[in-house]
Formats: sequence, C-alpha cells, structure tokens
Amino acid sequence: MAPSDKELVLKVIPMPADCNANGDIFGGWVMAQVDLAGSVLPARVAQGRLATVAVNQFIFKQPVKVGDILSFYSSITRIGNTSITVQVEVFAERFRAQGQFVKVTEASLTYVAIDDQGQPRPVPKA
Repeated sequence: MAPSDKELVLKVIPMPADCNANGDIFGGWVMAQVDLAGSVLPARVAQGRLATVAVNQFIFKQPVKVGDILSFYSSITRIGNTSITVQVEVFAERFRAQGQFVKVTEASLTYVAIDDQGQPRPVPKA
C-alpha cells in the first residue's frame, strides 16, 4: 500500500507506445517519469530552476504493464547547500486488479538548484 511518510506527486497510465520489445513498459520511460516526479518537492524548496545531478539508486522490482495506474510518492531525504536528494517509490495499481497495489520501482535522485546561467546556487533556507 502507499507509504504514509511520502507525498503523492504524480499519477500516470502508461500506454502501448511506451512498451519495449517484450510488451512491458520500457524502463527508460519509467525512469523519465521518476525524474519528473522526483523534481516536484525539490522545486518547492529550491524556489527556482533545478537540474538532475545524480541518480543515486534505481531499482526495478516488478514489470509495469500497459494500463497500470502508476502512483509516484516522494520524500526529501537530504537538503545540502545547493542540492536536494529525494526518495521516490512507484506503485502500480494493476489494470485487472483494481485496488491492489504493488511497488514496481524505487529510486534516489539528487537535484541541484541552478541560476539563470546554469550554475549551482544556494538552496533557500526555510
């Protein structure tokens, strides 16, 4: 079930065009969605432009199927001087088993706050 310590930041349904040769959803598509979902909370904190600086960990636990409803949950795990690290967990509500959720992916990503020239800038202090 959904983690209570994380915020729902994105929901999406993969389509047939997102499949790999095996008929499962292409891992690169999932990674792109995780990158989008992962940037939501850091964008609030950074109050400006961000760039993905690192994918610290990425684990595919289960395949994603066409028609699954994917829910992306995120939490901030670290705020540095210019960077913000987040944990993202992805759960699939299977098309044929509505109401049943399975964790399909988890990842840790780091974003850096950047200025208009693309250079690192300090993260505003709360």
